[in-house]
Amino acid sequence: MFNKTEVVEILLLGFQNPQILNSVLFVLFLVIYILTLVGNLLIIILVAKFQRLKSPMYFFLTQLSVCDILVSTIIVPNMLHVIVNGGSRISLAGCITQFYFFSISEGAECLLLTVMSYDRYLAICHPLRYTSIMGFRLYLQLILISWLLSCIFSFSVAPFLSVLEFCGRVIDHYFCDLAPLIELSCTKHTLAELLDFVLGIPYIGVPFFFIIFTYVSIFIAIIGISSSTGRQKAFSTCSSHLTVVCAYFGTLIVVYIAPTKRHSFNVNKVLSLLFSMLCPFSNPIIYSLRNEDIKISVKKFMSKGI
Repeated sequence: MFNKTEVVEILLLGFQNPQILNSVLFVLFLVIYILTLVGNLLIIILVAKFQRLKSPMYFFLTQLSVCDILVSTIIVPNMLHVIVNGGSRISLAGCITQFYFFSISEGAECLLLTVMSYDRYLAICHPLRYTSIMGFRLYLQLILISWLLSCIFSFSVAPFLSVLEFCGRVIDHYFCDLAPLIELSCTKHTLAELLDFVLGIPYIGVPFFFIIFTYVSIFIAIIGISSSTGRQKAFSTCSSHLTVVCAYFGTLIVVYIAPTKRHSFNVNKVLSLLFSMLCPFSNPIIYSLRNEDIKISVKKFMSKGI
């Protein structure tokens, strides 16, 4: 795969800050990573343990937690190593492998958020038919298709990366993302635009517009509900998901869809922290604070233990 270049090792610069600031960042990111694992694992345990959480919505939520754990684990441990050493070397093969697994996890999360919007659409716009439509077989198929499509889309980039001739050896980032990898190549950057298209359309574009369509339908259905209590209850069932979608897709669009020349790598580092660390950290909090079933299950779990 790499026979067109002599570059076999890459230096990740990470955050070029004074050592004292890097030490603070190391502790902060380590705490966030640990809390991310605990929060998402708690969601998975609660859904597996309590009968009141045995529904498609919560099953989708566990898969979202799996994605958050994977994204954080793929990025954060190596990032901590980069921070504590003021930079770190990684093989070119390892760098591209990190990007593959990262893109698979990110793609699966985009598709799962799309599936969750469809679930909310059925629950609010077609409540009488929801149980008959969203059965075990369908939501299991939706989960499997999300992961399968994510793998297919990510590995479809392999032929493009395999033809790149790498000239540079330094990445001004804390992980191996697509744009920094392209910057290392001697290939014309029209290829970078093609890669953004290949990944951006199925990962971000199509899911985002589908989610917009479902939520327009949801809001129209909510407005049509006669009682204010019914409207409030209907909106509360999708407010958490909508909050996560806005934060997650908003950051992805700025980083990957908006022209990259507008952003420096320092800006992209900060933005990348949002979807690689803060979103996985905040997702369990958002769903826990705005969901009565999860709050009740947490109280029972804390009082009784496993």
